[in-house]
Amino acid sequence: MYPKPPCIMTASMELQAVPFREIPHTTELFAAFLGDFSRVREFYSHPPDFSGIEAAAREVRLDPEVRRSVAEILRDQNRNFAPGNRLDPATSKNLDRLAAGAVAIVTGQQAGLFSGPAYTFYKALSAARCAEDLTRRGIDAVPVFWIATEDHDLAEVNHSFWNTRHGLARFELPPREEDAGRRVGEVPLGDAVQSLVSDATKTLDGVCADFVSAALRECYEPRETYGSAFGKLMSRLLAGLGVIFLDALDARLHRLAAPLFVRAVAESAGLRDALFARSRDLESAGFHAQVKVTRESTLLFVAVNGRREPVRARNASFFAGDAEYSPSQLASAIEKTPEAFSPNALLRPIVQDSLLPTAASIGGPAEIAYFAQSRVLYDRFLGRMPAIVPRSSFTFVEPPIARFLGMYGLAIQDLFAGLQHVRAEMEKKSLPGGLTARFDDAERALRQLLSQFKSPIEDLDATLGGALQSTQEKMLHQLNQLRGKVGRAENFRTGVLDRHRQILFDALYPAGSLQERSLSFLPLLAAYGHELIDRIMRLGVASESGAERLTAREHRIVFL
Repeated sequence: MYPKPPCIMTASMELQAVPFREIPHTTELFAAFLGDFSRVREFYSHPPDFSGIEAAAREVRLDPEVRRSVAEILRDQNRNFAPGNRLDPATSKNLDRLAAGAVAIVTGQQAGLFSGPAYTFYKALSAARCAEDLTRRGIDAVPVFWIATEDHDLAEVNHSFWNTRHGLARFELPPREEDAGRRVGEVPLGDAVQSLVSDATKTLDGVCADFVSAALRECYEPRETYGSAFGKLMSRLLAGLGVIFLDALDARLHRLAAPLFVRAVAESAGLRDALFARSRDLESAGFHAQVKVTRESTLLFVAVNGRREPVRARNASFFAGDAEYSPSQLASAIEKTPEAFSPNALLRPIVQDSLLPTAASIGGPAEIAYFAQSRVLYDRFLGRMPAIVPRSSFTFVEPPIARFLGMYGLAIQDLFAGLQHVRAEMEKKSLPGGLTARFDDAERALRQLLSQFKSPIEDLDATLGGALQSTQEKMLHQLNQLRGKVGRAENFRTGVLDRHRQILFDALYPAGSLQERSLSFLPLLAAYGHELIDRIMRLGVASESGAERLTAREHRIVFL
């Protein structure tokens, strides 16, 4: 499929699938998008499958001069990301294909420290696999990763959580006052990053630990920004896949997008009304609007004195920070300094698809919700919308963690039920000596004893069957209450259960959210090598009833 990177480990895998409806905090919109697309069809242009992607690919219309210019800009950017400015051959080939007419499968993410949460990788790998499969089906396609370097919420990207052999570790670059409100692609990492890299790399183990450590040291240097370090690291770790990385902060891309920004200002009132109507439609259908739109909302941000400020409409003027603009002044400012302006979350995909020949955009639940609102903007600005495809979703269970789950008879879903539920289940399995077996024997004996009364009691009075069942449930409840008290007494003596519970939650469900949303992928990559990436790629699609389809409709539990 692609050249093997330098560290490979063969590992067996056991797979389980969990429907998203069984995962806490799954929104009704996302559940319907995956399970019953007919309920949300009016909010999207195409279904999230290969037929939808192929239909969207046929609708792609991109000015040849824009295509050529963007391809050259991306060639410069990816050369700068590459080690020694030597462009990866697979990426170079895909840039040639993009310039020659290939469609794009686009995904993206914020420029998180040390690559951010694990789903950043799953997005990139989903795009690479989707492009590969679409090409195999006869439509030339390449993967593009949009690095959100224009975002200004530094608190979302200045840290990284790693699950280490000593427990959960948080690596964080302390924020500096002068960086508040700046676009993260402009924020230098500073000297503090060197000691942070040193601390992080010391925790890495496994066949690929040296490779990942070297990449971190090479990419995260004081002079780099969050954006440049992220792009360099990802290009190294995903070498050979042909992923094209795009730095959204590039002034050349802003100049190409300037006419769209001007239209967003000129039509701001009508666009705002259309978004209000879309929010009402979503809520009437039983869903939510991901982005709150107000009477002052516009679709733009602008850098004012180094800070990224929202552009707000008030009466006949526009405001950003302390600056005030008339409509003509704002349009003039965009034309003179387009690099100072950037789109909000709803306009960003339209900017993306005005620059790229996008057949599909791959995202997570929040992004899929954004697109439900952005559909009205696509209709007005581009007259087309790509297929929206859910990214792959994984929880990886390493062997020591799997042993803990087995020891206590737990499944991943038990962790979804919360700390107290898991604690109660662990207590049942942690009794000293032979007490566990004795309690199990007692439960079976109690059930057997009461079952002997069922027929004669019901023969006497059929209505007493319910009373017998209720009696059994109460007796078993009391037995389990006693079992729990004994388990708690044992834990109080040893503290083992508390430690084991913490290990399980840190590894699989940290801070009450899926592993992929909190933990970095780098420790897994270091431990298991690039074979893990290869296997994730091969999990990208599957066969169902003889028809190939995208399989990001379920969350995958992968036992390593």
